[in-house]
Amino acid sequence: MRRVGAQPVLQLVLIGRLRVPRSNRPRRPRGRDLEHEDEPTGLDRLMSSWKRTEVRRGREYLVQPVSAASAQKEYVCPGCGGIVLPGIAHVVVWRADGVLGDAADLASRRHWHNHCWSIA
Repeated sequence: MRRVGAQPVLQLVLIGRLRVPRSNRPRRPRGRDLEHEDEPTGLDRLMSSWKRTEVRRGREYLVQPVSAASAQKEYVCPGCGGIVLPGIAHVVVWRADGVLGDAADLASRRHWHNHCWSIA
C-alpha cells in the first residue's frame, strides 16, 4: 500500500476484467527440498561432472560428459571416425571393469560424439 495525502491507497492489478490485490508473497516454498538430500553437492558434484556408469554389450563403461565450453582440443571419434571439434559438447568413455586396472582403463579413454555413443 502507498499513501496519497492522508489516506492509504491499495494497489490493484487488472486480471482480465477483474481487479484483485497484488500479492507480494513468494510462490515457491522456502528452504531445500528434502528429496534431493542424497545427491552430491558442491565440489563433489563439480569434480564428477555428472559422471555415470553405463553397460554396453555386457561391459561396464564410465561416461563423463564434456560441455562445449570445456571442449578445447580436437579428437577422433571411434564411433564414426570423424573429428570431435573444439567447442562441441561430447562424452569421454572408458572401461570401468577392465582387467588391466584403473590406470590402464583411464589411459584408454576415448572422446565420442554424443550421438555416436548413444547408438554404439
